[in-house]
Amino acid sequence: MNDENNALAVTLFSEILAADQLLRNRLSRVLPKGMEISHFSVLNHLVFVGGERSPAQLANTFHVTRGAMTNTLAKLEWAGYVHVRPDWDDARRKMVAISPAGRRAREQAISSIAPLINRVVGDLGRERVRSTLPVLRDLRQKLEDE
Repeated sequence: MNDENNALAVTLFSEILAADQLLRNRLSRVLPKGMEISHFSVLNHLVFVGGERSPAQLANTFHVTRGAMTNTLAKLEWAGYVHVRPDWDDARRKMVAISPAGRRAREQAISSIAPLINRVVGDLGRERVRSTLPVLRDLRQKLEDE
């Protein structure tokens, strides 16, 4: 890689990491009391996929260890946001589904973060954000493939 490409790559990743840190900090402050970003992410994913997932599938989706996902799911289950049941086809596995309380908590979280996200999109401009999304998706895909 030549020096110009190297500098561009370092700048890109520096900006992404800085934006990620700032966004996580701001989101953490506006999420409902007791809800962490990881909790919201799992609830949001379960709504998006519209069905059950195993803890291993969720760990794979979020690129975390099974232990980390088990910890997150235990907190969500304790709060009543998810139901964890045995897999009827394989008793060694479990399946996770969002509960009605989890759906309400997700909606409350979305309501609490929407003003922040809408303000950022408004400040940047819809078309600019829309044009950036394919680049970010391609970057994510590239990193997932490696």
